[in-house]
Amino acid sequence: MQENPEIGQSVMAGGIRTNLHDRGEGFPVLLIHGSGPGVSAWANWRLVIPELEKTRRVIAPDMVGFGFTDRPEGIRYDLDTWISQLLALMDALDVEQADVIGNSFGGALSLAAAIRHPQRFRRLVLMGAAGVEFPLTEGLDTVWGYEPSVANMRKCMDYFAFNQALVSDGLAELRYRASIRPGAQEAFSAMFPAPRQRWIAALASPEEKIARLPHETLVVHGREDKVIPLEVSYRLHQLIPHSQLHVFGECGHWTQIEHAGRFARLVEDFFAEADRAAQPARPALAPAG
Repeated sequence: MQENPEIGQSVMAGGIRTNLHDRGEGFPVLLIHGSGPGVSAWANWRLVIPELEKTRRVIAPDMVGFGFTDRPEGIRYDLDTWISQLLALMDALDVEQADVIGNSFGGALSLAAAIRHPQRFRRLVLMGAAGVEFPLTEGLDTVWGYEPSVANMRKCMDYFAFNQALVSDGLAELRYRASIRPGAQEAFSAMFPAPRQRWIAALASPEEKIARLPHETLVVHGREDKVIPLEVSYRLHQLIPHSQLHVFGECGHWTQIEHAGRFARLVEDFFAEADRAAQPARPALAPAG
């Protein structure tokens, strides 16, 4: 039987048995996935991990409620829980400090974690991120309101991708199967029940705290994103003092899939800048003679 590539290693993080992928060597980078139905870290980051692991340690966990991480009975799905799991995972893996890339929901989580625990993070990449308040979009309402069927999964994926050639019936079937694993839909439907505007607010960080964020931050967005509006990244860029904004044209909510190579190079260059700054300066050569 072929092994499921979505299943990596298992680590206890704050009492939660967490499924994650831990590959490569170098300064660590955490990859935090989005909140689509049937999502896992591997499904989200499968095209990016092989590129980033060439130069750094890549850690991509399934956050509790998603993927193949355990779902403890009675757990509360909120920022406090997810941040606690993330910090406990870093401690379990002996990671004192890391860079972080957060996608959508994962961007809101990364932003909030960096605000609360600034010393644990070096640089941030917020990709199609939530994290400030905005009017609920039809795309996000459809994704969070998903009820399991192949047709509904296909509808969600049509919102994610600008390039519709990336969305096939076979892929929709695959992601549908992931969404009906035991306990998956029960957890997903418990996270963002209607009315859903309140969950955008629940994932948002106070703007005055975002404006005090000390980290160098790369904000990335797809121009044609129908799930999280481009205006959200404009606002994050306005608020975060040490930020830069990169907008990919002909791109929906799947920047890391639709423009995987270009995204990986952009992120690698951003992190490499910090690597170089951390290296001790070479002593000047003495003049000849």
